[in-house]
Amino acid sequence: MPTNKHKRKASAHPKYNKVNRVQSSGLIASHPKVFVLAGLFFVVLGVYLLTFKSQSNAMFGFAMLSLFTGIVTTFYAKFMIPKE
Repeated sequence: MPTNKHKRKASAHPKYNKVNRVQSSGLIASHPKVFVLAGLFFVVLGVYLLTFKSQSNAMFGFAMLSLFTGIVTTFYAKFMIPKE
């Protein structure tokens, strides 16, 4: 066994307490609050169309499509808002 063995200090290694999140560069990720409002607009539009204008099959389909798009956009944009 060598007498002058070099030992590494425990603090020489970097400690990773936080997981570094990679910020995506998409349109929803760069403007999440705008897309939350746009998603809520689509939800309100879908509810309005279902309530007052859904006599034809086309309007009913458009209302369902608007509701689905609004809900998905709102949830995705809410997850992209940075936590403080």
